[in-house]
Order: sequence, then C-alpha cells, then structure tokens
Amino acid sequence: MQDQLKSDAVIIQALRNKGYKATPQRISVCKIALSSKEHPSVQKICKEVKKTHPTVSLATVYTTLRLLKESSLIQELNFPQGQTRFDPNLEPHINLVCIHCGRIMDVNDSEAKELINKVTKKAKFTPKAQRIDIYGVCQHCSKIDNAKS
Repeated sequence: MQDQLKSDAVIIQALRNKGYKATPQRISVCKIALSSKEHPSVQKICKEVKKTHPTVSLATVYTTLRLLKESSLIQELNFPQGQTRFDPNLEPHINLVCIHCGRIMDVNDSEAKELINKVTKKAKFTPKAQRIDIYGVCQHCSKIDNAKS
C-alpha cells in the first residue's frame, strides 16, 4: 500500500511539474504504462484506460506518454516497421523482439550491464539511455512454426 501511494505521488508530481492537472484519466495512463511488462503501444494503453475511463481521448494518452518520456519515467521504443512501444524498464537490459508476433521481452542480465558499463567507461561516455534489441522468433511462435511443418 505504501509503494502504491509513493508511485501515485511520483505520477502526480510528474504531471504537475509539466503543468498538467493530475486527472484520473492521466493517472490511469501513467499507471498502465509504468506497470506494463509488455512494452505496450499507444493504442494498447488507450484500450486499457478506456475500460475504466471510456471518454479518454487518444490525444490525452499521447500527451501523457510524452510527458512521462520527458520526465525520464519511460523509454520510447521506435521500431523499423513504424510502430512505437513504451518501456518503463530504464535499467540496462536487452529487448528480445519477436519478428512474428511483435512480442518484446526484457532480459535483465548482469553481463549485459557489465558490458555497457565497460564500453561507456572506456570511451569516457556518460550514458543517458541505452537500447539493445535482438530480433528473432519467440518460443511461442517457434512452436507454432514447428507444428505447421
């Protein structure tokens, strides 16, 4: 319960810092975007918010996600196919991207973190964000492909 109150306070403060009212719709967008492990799209977030706030506009969702990004609470992931997804995991990690279903899975690996730290330290470079994507076929899609063969 205390963690929930703390996260609500962070969300409300981020909204207010950017000059926005902390409306129930905006708070809902933030909660869904910041708690999702699925790297949701704007459309997916909007669909989820509409379950409890049917009048929320797509513009509100876009604006709220932009301010979360500007507040460094979420990372925007643009992909070659033109789809934008959002990732609340700001720690160094690897994204495994399925080229069949579009699923994105986080891999939090200490060796990946060490590699990122080693490379940036050697280059005397201060990272502000990072992104490592590996494209392939997820286990679920592999099973479907194998069943078709």
